Amino acid sequence: MRVGLFVPCYVDQLAPAVAEATVAVLERAGCTVDYDPEQTCCGQPFSNLGMADEARRLARLHLERFARYDAIVAPSASCVATVRKHYGALGVGEDPAGRRVRERTFELSEFLVRELGTTDLGARFPHRVALLASCHGLRELGLGIPSEVVRSADPPRFPRSEPTASGERGAEGALQVGPTERLLRQVADLDLVHPARDECCGFGGAFSVELPEVSGRMGRARLADLAATGAAFVTATDVSCLFHLDGIRRREGSGPRAIHLAEILATT
Repeated sequence: MRVGLFVPCYVDQLAPAVAEATVAVLERAGCTVDYDPEQTCCGQPFSNLGMADEARRLARLHLERFARYDAIVAPSASCVATVRKHYGALGVGEDPAGRRVRERTFELSEFLVRELGTTDLGARFPHRVALLASCHGLRELGLGIPSEVVRSADPPRFPRSEPTASGERGAEGALQVGPTERLLRQVADLDLVHPARDECCGFGGAFSVELPEVSGRMGRARLADLAATGAAFVTATDVSCLFHLDGIRRREGSGPRAIHLAEILATT
């Protein structure tokens, strides 16, 4: 399968190692990966700020750039959700070619598990790791069922709400864990733990700039919840959330270190 690597702006500028790890993981899974250096922002920041004309321009460029691939994969649930879920609201990608690109754009873990049927990549990470359910992955890509719709004292376990070929429903229809957790469960020597809540970490893109005090308070609450698990690391599908929490960790001087899912899966 020929995969186009979709690298979010902040990954390109601030965390290129995450993009490199994504390539390593996809190649380990048997994919041929291509990176187009001419790709630009998908338009999410402009859309979030109400700058619809600029968001449309970037969205059209994005769809044109990735039209030639069998699948498009990004290490970011947030950016994938923008392409799959929000381009339509901008009036972009409603033609057959555009719909194909949108429908074939995946976050890394859902692509590996739901499209390729791969869960064990031979990774080893001998640490206790807490899993952060990022909002876009949880509530827009269906990587889990958020706590507000779960009537249980147990934390969300990243189930999926419909059956899939990769077996995310059991034989009796019971919901099983979703793609992110399924991958982490197969990492040798990794001790996976869950925080008590699935609340937003407080980043929210422009939200953290416009309301920094609220954003910081939310982030400290999230970090405390994650630290209570005893984890040495926190992982997620979004670098932006991890950056926010790791910045607070460094200022506070305690809490689990941030590491992206792709970086764990790329270990040997």
